[in-house]
Amino acid sequence: MRMVRALTVTALALGGFALSACVTGPAPKSYAAMRAESPRGILVVPALNTTVNVDAADYFVSTISRPIAERGYYVFPAHMVKRLLDDEGLSDAGLVHQADASRFKPLFGCDAVMFVEIDRWDSQYIVISTSTNVEFKYTLKSCNSGATLWTDTQAMSYSPQASNSGNPLADLIAQAVMAALEKAKPNYIPLTQQANLLATHTIGQGLPAGPYAPQHNQDQAQFPN
Repeated sequence: MRMVRALTVTALALGGFALSACVTGPAPKSYAAMRAESPRGILVVPALNTTVNVDAADYFVSTISRPIAERGYYVFPAHMVKRLLDDEGLSDAGLVHQADASRFKPLFGCDAVMFVEIDRWDSQYIVISTSTNVEFKYTLKSCNSGATLWTDTQAMSYSPQASNSGNPLADLIAQAVMAALEKAKPNYIPLTQQANLLATHTIGQGLPAGPYAPQHNQDQAQFPN
């Protein structure tokens, strides 16, 4: 039986890859602080996991570096970051997020630090339907001034759906099977990847082109001060 996956994106409407602004979407952010600092290297520290899923932070870290790098910034290798933080007594993500951003510059030579909070990472099963949900808060802070340069929030949900075969009983059984499979192995990674792409790439909301992108300093109209 042919199965169709439905992906529900909350808060933002996607056009293709979410690289075009939505007319009814939020007002463009101000990028004055971001452009004044003009960060080149971004340090992504371990995510602060506020959910009950103990694996959420480890899964998340595997998805965040690429979209930031695609925007034209150098991203420090995740395993190297974790090792150095452990050596500095910052093995706990809570301690890392409480630290001043300026503390990381002598350690890594970074210009800015990306803090991410995982507020939701769950899969809800109701009767014959399963909904997998993620929610993240992103905060980019300057390693020089400690000021917040950029913030964003993304929440996404996914519910598997069977196609309509014309046989109500068969469709009901298929829906129950798909819901059970999703509950057994939730589809977190694709959801997280989509959330990160939306957060970093959406015009007027994401990250302006960094120094290693061809559009650097040429996208002021899309990312105004």
